[in-house]
Amino acid sequence: MVLTMKAETREKLMGVSCATLTTALFKRGLRNVFLQDVHPLRPRGRNMVGPAFTLRYIPAREDLNQLSVFLDPKHPQRVAIETCPEGHVLVMDSRRDARAASAGDILVTRLMKRGGAGVVTDGGFRDSPSIATLDIPSYHHRPSSPTNLIQHQAIDINVPIGCGGVPVFPGDIVVGDDEGVVIIPAAIADEIAEEAVNMTLFEDFVSERVHAGQTIVGLYPPTDPATLPAFEAWKAARLG
Repeated sequence: MVLTMKAETREKLMGVSCATLTTALFKRGLRNVFLQDVHPLRPRGRNMVGPAFTLRYIPAREDLNQLSVFLDPKHPQRVAIETCPEGHVLVMDSRRDARAASAGDILVTRLMKRGGAGVVTDGGFRDSPSIATLDIPSYHHRPSSPTNLIQHQAIDINVPIGCGGVPVFPGDIVVGDDEGVVIIPAAIADEIAEEAVNMTLFEDFVSERVHAGQTIVGLYPPTDPATLPAFEAWKAARLG
C-alpha cells in the first residue's frame, strides 16, 4: 500500500533536526523514537524524509536459507527492493545484528533508481564504501561483508517491526539527519513538523543571542518575560 504525506509536511521535516524532533515527540510522551546504534554511512548535510516501508528478518535457519533462495523472484528481500514505493524509506529489522549484511550496493542502487527516499537497517551493509557514494541516504550500525543469508532470513514485508530498538509501523514518517534517525507516528506527523519548525526558529534566535554573549538564564528556557516578545520581534524581522 502506498502511503502519502503532505508536501508541506515533507518540506518542513527537511529543515529540522532529529534532536528537535525528539523533544517535540517527548512533549507528547513518546520517549523511544530515536534509533539506537544506527548511523549515516556519510554526512550529507540534508535530511532523509519519507514514509516507512518495512522488511523484517528473523534468525536464519540453515536448511531454508541457502544461496539458491535468491533464484526465487518472490524472495522477500528482492520483493522489498522492487516494491518499496517511490518517496518511501526502506526500514529493515535486522535484529540489531550486524554479523551479516542486510543488503549490498547493487540492491541499494536499485532502490535508489526506483526513487526510494532512503534505506535504514539496524544491522550492517556490505559494500558500504560504494553505498556511501550513492545519491540515497543510507543508515546502518556498521559495515558487514558476509551475505545476509548467514545470519538473517528475510521473512515479511511492510509489517510492524523493531529497528534500533524502536517500533516502526508501515507509513510512520522516517526522518534522518547527520546524527541518526527518528520515527514519527504517522497520525501526528503534520503537527510535529509544524512544532519542530517553530522550535527551530526559537533555537536559531537563542543561538544568535548566545553567540552575542547573552546568558542562557531566562533565555533558554524563556523564563524572562522579555524573551518571548524579543523573539516575536526577531521572527517578524527575519520572516518579513
